[in-house]
Amino acid sequence: MRPGNRSRAAGLCAAVLALSCLGARPSFAQQPIAFKAGISDPVNTVLAWYMARDAGCYAAQGLNVDIINMNGGSRGAAELQAGGLDAMHVGLSSVIRVNRAGGDIRSIGSLSNVIRFAFFSAPGVKTAANLKGGVVGVSTFGSESDSTVTLVMQRLGLTRDDVVVKEYGGGMRRLEAVKSGEISATPINEPISSLARAQGVNVLFDLVPDQIPWVFSSIVVRRSDISDRRDVLMRFLKGTIEGNYLALTDEARAKAVLAKELKIADPKILDIAYRDFKAQSPINLEISHPGAENILAQFPGGSQKVEDYVDTSLIDALRTDGTFAATAKKYGR
Repeated sequence: MRPGNRSRAAGLCAAVLALSCLGARPSFAQQPIAFKAGISDPVNTVLAWYMARDAGCYAAQGLNVDIINMNGGSRGAAELQAGGLDAMHVGLSSVIRVNRAGGDIRSIGSLSNVIRFAFFSAPGVKTAANLKGGVVGVSTFGSESDSTVTLVMQRLGLTRDDVVVKEYGGGMRRLEAVKSGEISATPINEPISSLARAQGVNVLFDLVPDQIPWVFSSIVVRRSDISDRRDVLMRFLKGTIEGNYLALTDEARAKAVLAKELKIADPKILDIAYRDFKAQSPINLEISHPGAENILAQFPGGSQKVEDYVDTSLIDALRTDGTFAATAKKYGR
C-alpha cells in the first residue's frame, strides 16, 4: 500500500473507532485539543478514563487526552492548581487541602463514592498495640490515603499522634515497604490490595465492607476553567461517562483494558479488581453529598461548605440536556 493510502486508511480506522462512542458526530473542525489528565496511581477507579481513551470516546469529543501518573493525589492536585494539568483524578481530601492553602479547585464529578482502602500491616503488627509508635505510609499528605489514616486510628482506639505518618508514594511502593517492615502499616486499594492478600500480607483493618460514603476518587479541575473552558470540560465529562458505561457493560473489553493499564497478569486478581470497580462506580459520575460531608468532618478549622470544594453544575447540565438518558438507552441501563 502506498504511504498516502496507508495514512488515509489509518485515519479512517481512527474515525471509525471514535464513531463507536455516543458523542461521535462529524469531526470537530479544529485539531484535537490536548488535555492532560493526572492520576494519583494506576488503580481500577481510573478505568472509565482508560476505556474512554481506548474506545475513542475522547477523540469523538475532539480531545487528545494524555493520562499521566502523578504518584500521589495531593501532588497531582497541586500540579493542577499550578496549571500543569487540565484535570486530576483525586479524592476530595486533596481539594480541601489545596483550597485551604489558597488554591481554587473543585471536584466536578465522582469515580467512586465510598472508601476503598484496606489497612495492611507489617509482619508482627497484628494489633493496635503493635501499631502504636510505628510508621504509617501514605501516598502524599492530604490525600485520601492520608485522611483515612485518621479514620482507621479512631476505629482502632488510637489517634494520629500514636503513629508517625510519612509519605511513601504509590501503592506498590507502600506494599513493598510494609512487607519488608520498613513501615508498620499502610492503606491500599484495588488491585494492589488483592495482590497483598494473595501474598499473605496481614489485614489490620478493612474499611471496604463498611461502604462509608466518601468522595474517594473524583474529577478535579481549576474553578476558573468551569466558566472559561466549560465546553472543553463538558466534552471531557461526556467522554468519561461513555467510557464508564462501556466499562460497566462490556466486561471482556473492560478487563482487557484494566489488565493492560494496571499490568495485571493474574486472572483472579483481575476479576476481583473489575468486580470492585463495577460495584462501586457511580454510573453518571454524580458526587455523593454525604461523602463530601464525611470528609469535611475530618478537616475542622476551615470552611465546611461543600460548595467551596465541589461544583455540580456540569453534571447537572449533562443530566438536563439528555446525555444521561441517551447513554443509558444506548447501553441498555
